[in-house]
Amino acid sequence: MQDFRMETFLAVCRNLNYTKAAEELCITQPAVSQHIRHLEEYYGTRLFISEGKKMVLTEAGRLLQSAGLTMRHDECALKEQMARAGAEGRSLHMGATMTIGEFVLPFMLNRFMLNEPEATVHVTVANTTDLLRSIDEGKLDFALVEGCSQNPQLICESFMEDRICFICAPDHPLLQKKKVSLRDISACPFVLREKGSAGREAAEDLLKYSQLPMTILWESVSTQSLVRAVSRNIGISALPCLLAEDALAQGIVAQIPFDAPALHRSFSIIYHQNKYLTENALRFMEMCRRF
Repeated sequence: MQDFRMETFLAVCRNLNYTKAAEELCITQPAVSQHIRHLEEYYGTRLFISEGKKMVLTEAGRLLQSAGLTMRHDECALKEQMARAGAEGRSLHMGATMTIGEFVLPFMLNRFMLNEPEATVHVTVANTTDLLRSIDEGKLDFALVEGCSQNPQLICESFMEDRICFICAPDHPLLQKKKVSLRDISACPFVLREKGSAGREAAEDLLKYSQLPMTILWESVSTQSLVRAVSRNIGISALPCLLAEDALAQGIVAQIPFDAPALHRSFSIIYHQNKYLTENALRFMEMCRRF
């Protein structure tokens, strides 16, 4: 069982605030301070320092955070192995982004359950940022996401290609242009998914790299509400082509004739390097690789 002081330390790392860490752990702020002080005295070094009004990890703090997360993954693996008690693990905890969860995962799960009828599968559908956090915290075996991660402790394997497309109303003025530039797109108001979603990040990164502004009028977690907003000329949007496919085929919206390498991305399997993967997790991941 991981030391409770280490759990307090990891909570402070997540929040970079003693008060928020105390609220998360349902303990008092003085208790949080005492736990951190004990660890600093034990290791003989500062774990956090203040830079202005911000709390930041020291180099020693980052080392301890990495070790603490590794210990948590090891503990989760041990609990899983003990729970199996010699029997093959049948439970599978996985995550998927909305695009994959809606268009790719149902087919995969159907095929998997035909081969593994006794398996219990738990699926979390969320944006990439939230899924990567859940993997890092040991809550998921793996996740299927758009793109990859810069976290060196997360292993990323590409298994499928997709791209982001810009969409607009069928009567939008951009469709009358012989050639649409990124500056033309930047001049339009946007309706987008929430921060952390693949389409939004791709559009934001592309415009930021080109030093062009972006005006966001509407933000929603619902793809359908964005499609309706676009169809009513409230703004343009950037969505994975798979998500926009039906609306484009029905003529509800139109695709803006613009493409760039930055809009092409891979669907990836991501898992923590220290995560113990059950046989069912390994089987599902292998099925993804052959998809």
